[in-house]
Amino acid sequence: MPKIRIGLSTDFNLVGEQVGIGTTNPTARLDVAGQILADNTAGSGGISTFKEYQGFHQTQSNITNNVLIDNGSSGPFSSLSGEIRITGETTVSSGSTVEVGKTKTLTVTDKFAVPFGDTNSRDNTPEAGTTRFNQDFGTLEFFDGNNWKTVNSYARGGAAGRGLFAGGSDPGLIATIQRVQISTRGNAQYFGDRTIAKNIVSGFGNETRGVFAGGSTGGFTNIIDYVTTASSGNATDFGDISTAAGYIGGLASSTRGVMAGDYTPGASNVIQYVQIHTTGDAVDFGDLTLARLISSGACASPTRGVMGGGWIPGNRSDVVDYITIAAKGNATDFGDLTQRKSACTAGSTGTRGVWAGGYLNISPFIEHYKTIEYITIASGGNGIDFGERTFAGAYSGAASSHTRLVTCMGFTPTLTNRMDSIEMNTGGDAQDFGDAVTAANAPGGCSDSHGGLGGF
Repeated sequence: MPKIRIGLSTDFNLVGEQVGIGTTNPTARLDVAGQILADNTAGSGGISTFKEYQGFHQTQSNITNNVLIDNGSSGPFSSLSGEIRITGETTVSSGSTVEVGKTKTLTVTDKFAVPFGDTNSRDNTPEAGTTRFNQDFGTLEFFDGNNWKTVNSYARGGAAGRGLFAGGSDPGLIATIQRVQISTRGNAQYFGDRTIAKNIVSGFGNETRGVFAGGSTGGFTNIIDYVTTASSGNATDFGDISTAAGYIGGLASSTRGVMAGDYTPGASNVIQYVQIHTTGDAVDFGDLTLARLISSGACASPTRGVMGGGWIPGNRSDVVDYITIAAKGNATDFGDLTQRKSACTAGSTGTRGVWAGGYLNISPFIEHYKTIEYITIASGGNGIDFGERTFAGAYSGAASSHTRLVTCMGFTPTLTNRMDSIEMNTGGDAQDFGDAVTAANAPGGCSDSHGGLGGF
């Protein structure tokens, strides 16, 4: 006797253990002629019962009633195939975890939370575009395929692309800070004054702050001060470097400013750093491979800082060192510049580091250089010829964007107010940019758009 008795009908038919709905000739275990409409699908089985399986029809499922997915729901959501469109209200309780693949379009009308963690917990090789909140620095960051970079969370307006030059001697010491717009050409404008008048100043900055450290002539100083780059005004005290010194090389990422080499007097291998978003004294970072004065021959990518050239007792250096900015530790040899020189100036696109000018001074021989050369920051290697400046000189300030390096003032061996612009992504000679407020020597330079930004 049959276990199931079914009335005769063309609506539901059982033929040889094959069930047909809407057909008298079923060809599979379940053969449905027409569209399947599931009412109140959030019932006993839940949404997870919509999965691909042999004999089921893979099509779009519409859920129009309210759906509650809680930690009692079961079923691998990743097994859902086709498209599920939810037009009603969907609630996911706090004890539940829902994992989905890529979403083509997502619109959020209230708020949503991104993954978060400290710097050490970042995935080193995520998919490009991955976004998270960095708790160490209180900022969103994203992975561009090579490096983690910060997401700008403020309106920079017309100030973006601004370069600053602070201090110098004309020949008396000056505290003047001057500003330029790197993307255009023209004369420098008065910005404000440092807290102290010095030359041989170290300069570096991030998207919001310009920082100036140390200085010399008439006595060295350990003072660090800073300005808000987008506005004009006098500098504010930031903290102190480890000892009173000058001729320091400066570079920065978005969060950390690094100072390398100095004269105290005497050449030094000291590397120290500050957190630019906060104020406070410099902290030890590590040592250079060779004790020397770096002056302003330093630049950075978002991950790596590079320092080239400098003065060593009785000679000049062609050594290029590098560090990982987010870590602490001693510098590693990178390669050599094309010439031994000190008081050269440098800037970066983020990929390419460019050095300009400088001089060789081995008594009684003195030579000022017009040379421009470059290196690829991500790899080691020696400097490669790039072109020439409009004049032979040393002790210029430097400010760069991701494309252009602007050098300001210098020593030729007379003081000059000339400014050059160098298109760093292409080879070729420098072009005249304009004139500084005054002819002076050895200012510190920085910008809010250089190639080191976006890193930690």
